[in-house]
Amino acid sequence: MLYSYVVTRDFGFAPNPFGEYCTLATCKPGIRKSASIGDWVIGTGSTEQHIRMGNHIIYAMQVTEKMSFSQYWLDPKFNDKKPVMNGSLKQKYGDNIYYFDERLNQLVQVNSHHSLDDGSTNEKNYARDTKGLFVLISNNFWYFGEKAPVIPAEFRDCIKRGMGYKKINDESTINELIGWLSDNFDKGFNGRPIHFNGKFIRYKG
Repeated sequence: MLYSYVVTRDFGFAPNPFGEYCTLATCKPGIRKSASIGDWVIGTGSTEQHIRMGNHIIYAMQVTEKMSFSQYWLDPKFNDKKPVMNGSLKQKYGDNIYYFDERLNQLVQVNSHHSLDDGSTNEKNYARDTKGLFVLISNNFWYFGEKAPVIPAEFRDCIKRGMGYKKINDESTINELIGWLSDNFDKGFNGRPIHFNGKFIRYKG
């Protein structure tokens, strides 16, 4: 299965492509809930005038792990995905932002790109993020960001246009698309996020 959607805001947060793993821990709750290990997720560029990345592939990741927010928070190999608000821009955009507070008996949102300006919980982002339940993790990915290549015409039926996401079931088409990526690009991090411009920005939701 392949899930396709439009990446309208590429800050290095959703997805977070830094380090050994590309992760999708926030936004896109439907994909995070439905995708299984082995499935592919691709994010394509927006056609908005200030971006003009329509028909470009921002990233592609194969889901190699899927875990709860609590598992993600507690796993030491993802500590570098926790936001450090007095750190580098990359650290500020960490996506490991939810942990379970036993005293409150609920998930807590930490100070991050998805919280309010004072670091408190942004209820709109909290509701959308926690609706997805799971974090998707990949050590088999391509991330292009601002260097996003144009997707060949024969694969453009895979592209979701507008809001939501699109599912592709045809294994032949999926294999050919991944084959094109394998034949032409190095895996891993290939370019900076499109909106990674030196200034940290909160997302209001």
